[in-house]
Amino acid sequence: MVGYAFMGAAHSQAWRTVNRVYDLPARVRMSLVCGRDTAKVAAAADRLGWEAHTTDWRRLVESDEIDVVDICTPGDSHAEIALAALAAGKHVLCEKPLANTVAEARAMAAAGEAARASGVRSMCGFNYRRVPAVAMMRRLIADGRLGTIRHVRAAYLQDWIVDPQFPLVWRLQRDRAGSGALGDIGAHIIDLTQFVTGQRITGVSAVTETFVKERPLSAASSGLAAQATNGTGPLDGHGPATGTVTVDDAAVFVARLDGGALATYEASRFATGRKNALRVEINGSLGTVAFDLERLNELEFYDATRPAAEQGFTRILMTEEDHPYMSAWWPPGHIIGYEHSFTHQMRDFVEAIATGVDPAPSFADGLQVQLVLDAVIRSAELGSSWTGVEPTLEAVPA
Repeated sequence: MVGYAFMGAAHSQAWRTVNRVYDLPARVRMSLVCGRDTAKVAAAADRLGWEAHTTDWRRLVESDEIDVVDICTPGDSHAEIALAALAAGKHVLCEKPLANTVAEARAMAAAGEAARASGVRSMCGFNYRRVPAVAMMRRLIADGRLGTIRHVRAAYLQDWIVDPQFPLVWRLQRDRAGSGALGDIGAHIIDLTQFVTGQRITGVSAVTETFVKERPLSAASSGLAAQATNGTGPLDGHGPATGTVTVDDAAVFVARLDGGALATYEASRFATGRKNALRVEINGSLGTVAFDLERLNELEFYDATRPAAEQGFTRILMTEEDHPYMSAWWPPGHIIGYEHSFTHQMRDFVEAIATGVDPAPSFADGLQVQLVLDAVIRSAELGSSWTGVEPTLEAVPA
């Protein structure tokens, strides 16, 4: 695994757990974790359960003992690591968004498709697909329980950078992160809604905003940020040096899906009081289904085919054995949490590798989300003009 911070810790939890929960055709060995700082990565290896550590990601790629490379780094290094790993015959799991640019994502998707011919698998890590309620939402829609899909509403709201004194971390620098709230959390709701509806976004009209345009430089980021984002010293000589925020703080857009549905999306890291609030609602001709991440074990379902006297939203508690992923967990009524979505992700990935099938979402799926992100950025730059999403067929060879 490359990277050991937030996502690295979540992935490590899943790698440690997956064989202890699910009966899989292969067993995971957590061999090597990589980070830039020797002392910190050594401590992380001990804490997270890795056998060894390194500061050179090429060691993972070149090792004959490694079968899978898991990429949990900032987006600016995804393409380089993934392309090298695939070329070396390693299966690759890469966190979302797939890359920082469409060009990088195209190269990764093409490499993933080429490696597939040799039995090498690749997957983009959109973990919310693996929440049982989300998987159940997809099942209900696929089974026709909602009829014709007419409306999609999706919002992902956080507030961790509301304070203007919060420092200029890498997620606020476009050269490291690619985009701001749009790519960080907007990518999740783009993928999730396309996954559950089976429809793809074809065009958007968008607006983005950066509310706080200058932030203090932290000790960790001061050198890089000052160079990369025109960092400046304080005007009065007493305050901290600052750097320019080069990503969006919030993105809002309307969209059309290829099945005819109209959609609205909102991604913000300035929604005061909202810590990790993801909500999706799908309205169809026969019913509605809604999911709220803060009530992760529940699904709201409205069945308009019921007699009028019986209609109303039903709360479905997603803890039954026949609900997606739940057969390996606890008795009915005993809930699971955020970390379980990553365990489910690893289960699917390991099973796909061991049985020789293609995991989803693929790098081509990751590219498609990247193309939507790119269309949103271009639309916002052009005054919210309607902007089509480029098809992925041009990117991935047959």
